[in-house]
Amino acid sequence: MLDLPTRPARITQAGPFRPKVPPPLTQPLGLFAFLKKVRENPIATWMDAHFEEFVVAGETAMGRITVVSDPALVRYLLVERAAHYRKDDLQKRVLAPGLGDGLLTAEGEEWRLQRRTLAPIFSARHVSGFVAQMDAAGARLGRRLARRDGATVDVALETTRATLDVLERTIFTQGLPGDPDALGRAITRLLESIGPIDPLDVFGFPAFVPRLGRLRARPALRFFAEVVDTLLDQRKAALARGEAPHDLMTLLLAAQDPETGRGLSDIEVKANIVTFIAAGHETTANALTWALYCLSQDEAAQERVEAEADAAAGEDGALRLDRLPFTKAVMEETMRLFPPVPFLSRQALREDRIGRVKIPRNSTVIIAPWVMHRHRKLWDEPDAFIPERFLGERRERIERFAYLPFGAGPRVCIGQSFSVQEATLVLAQVARSVRLTLPADHPPVTPLHRVTLRPKEGLRMVAQRRS
Repeated sequence: MLDLPTRPARITQAGPFRPKVPPPLTQPLGLFAFLKKVRENPIATWMDAHFEEFVVAGETAMGRITVVSDPALVRYLLVERAAHYRKDDLQKRVLAPGLGDGLLTAEGEEWRLQRRTLAPIFSARHVSGFVAQMDAAGARLGRRLARRDGATVDVALETTRATLDVLERTIFTQGLPGDPDALGRAITRLLESIGPIDPLDVFGFPAFVPRLGRLRARPALRFFAEVVDTLLDQRKAALARGEAPHDLMTLLLAAQDPETGRGLSDIEVKANIVTFIAAGHETTANALTWALYCLSQDEAAQERVEAEADAAAGEDGALRLDRLPFTKAVMEETMRLFPPVPFLSRQALREDRIGRVKIPRNSTVIIAPWVMHRHRKLWDEPDAFIPERFLGERRERIERFAYLPFGAGPRVCIGQSFSVQEATLVLAQVARSVRLTLPADHPPVTPLHRVTLRPKEGLRMVAQRRS
């Protein structure tokens, strides 16, 4: 177990802040109860044993499932034996209708080609070059909130606006067509529609059998198709005129596989644009929403972020990223408690064995950051918000494969450094401008799993301008 001291200076009589989440089950659910619960909120179906044991295997409504939480075994599955496991059919049936065959859902040689082609775009050199744009988007959000001094704001909507602002400043610098708020609403509708797990997908019914969620997603998908087609047409025209900006979209269109020289097809480009807009933006917006909520419940942490952000600002108001270690730790701890991807699932391509447990061919293996990040054998006070875990020597003692907010191995999220850098800068700029507090009449803030994790009842907070 990690030996991480608690924070006496920040602990009240009640101890550190512990966000309210669905409690683990003590008894297994029957088939119909499970199908109902997994559709309502998949994170509410985990058993208490999952948070105590490193390997839990058994037969379920979805066939043989092995849940693995041992960091050494996770490394084995995601790195050493990655070629022997692929994304399972259920995950693809849920995500592919909305995201297409982009980097998130592609498999085999198609995925390898896309990964090799796109990796240079998200290199450390390119991402570090976006600090100013991300900082400016955060400052813009801070000013917008400060103008609403004393008013109640929709935090999820505001963080969505900020992350779309970042997209416009880094990936689509010629602008996103139409109303950004309409795009944000379309993203929310899309994920809310495809997010609930349909029993037809659980039991492997063919794709031509109608799913209610996919029918509900059609307007959002049509909207996305129009946005992406417009973006692509505009950029190709700009490239033909020699007037295209040097942003991530231009790099995406110009990208070539370093091994074959092959570029991405229009279909692959469109699928990855949708992935960047929907999945990439959504995960960062939600992480910021959860971070602002956690800070509102921990006054000492909030004050520390405010002081750090104030000190990190230059005369022009721009922030120095290297002067925000605690703010970054707040984001990392937030993504431990509310991981952007709550679970990863893989299908065994051949029979395997981990320790004493047999993994049958075609069975499902689940690695769940939601479980691992709250596992009682991996973390002290696993349900508590303690950003100091991610500072200095304590950060170094966290096992690499115990903390998986962006996955691990060859399929680790290609945009992880982009997301963390963006979230850290935006959070610090908000802290410089306002303090957000939760109204006394707000419903309980609990996570709902809809592809990503979002507050079930939304998040309304009162903005108070800092003097």
